[in-house]
Amino acid sequence: MKLATILIDDTTRAARVDGETYTALAAADVRELLEDPSWRTKAREPGERYTAAEVRLAPVVPAPGKVVCVGLNYRTHILEMGRDLPEYPTLFAKFADTLIGAHDDIVLPPESGSVDWEAELCVVIGATVRRATSQQAAAAIAGFTVLNDVSMRDWQFRTREWLQGKNFEASTPIGPVLVTPDELPGAVRPALTITTVVDGEEMQRADSGDLVFDPVALVEYVSTMITLRPGDVIATGTPGGVGHARKPARYLTAGSKVVTTIEHIGSLENTVRSESCT
Repeated sequence: MKLATILIDDTTRAARVDGETYTALAAADVRELLEDPSWRTKAREPGERYTAAEVRLAPVVPAPGKVVCVGLNYRTHILEMGRDLPEYPTLFAKFADTLIGAHDDIVLPPESGSVDWEAELCVVIGATVRRATSQQAAAAIAGFTVLNDVSMRDWQFRTREWLQGKNFEASTPIGPVLVTPDELPGAVRPALTITTVVDGEEMQRADSGDLVFDPVALVEYVSTMITLRPGDVIATGTPGGVGHARKPARYLTAGSKVVTTIEHIGSLENTVRSESCT
């Protein structure tokens, strides 16, 4: 099953996605849908149908209670950044105000001169869990989506804490859909090809099987410290190929076209634009 949050006349609705058809559901967005324990049944109900041309895509979860991000979780990316494999996940947070839709513009802030791309497989939680066992963690995964953890590297590395480089407003596309595990190779531990293309040039290509900490392990770990609730998001980290690690470094500029794709889920297609400061 594929789910999305669509915009119809600036009003959000959860929707089931069947090919190019969006069936509106009785929930304001995907998070509200997932908060109903019978969401799988509710998601199959009939509703008003729209074509892709009739809707805009909002962030698949517009206002998650938590966006937990994992740094340095792909072996290739860890090695290119000159670091050792971690014993524990490296965690940081993003705020909901950073999130944009799958086709929205990435806002380039005037305060940063080193804006980078980071393709990520993203877990969406579908049940409340605390101190989850492996079995409970797997059952709590509603599905997966795509996130581009756009990072302002000059701000990120001002201090040892990364948060300030990860939380510029309207910088982080997420979507286009949530895909339930039963539709993915590997289910809750999916093995999927991830790519990032910038201005027609492929920058990242990896397999999510390269993750050091897989989605189930991450749900277990994060739920140990805090309750995970429906609609919460865990971004599992980015593979090698980021602009900051290139020699010379390469960053996004106004007018850049960024396409972030995970097979069997879909693509984020975003144009980078300068922020209008008035």
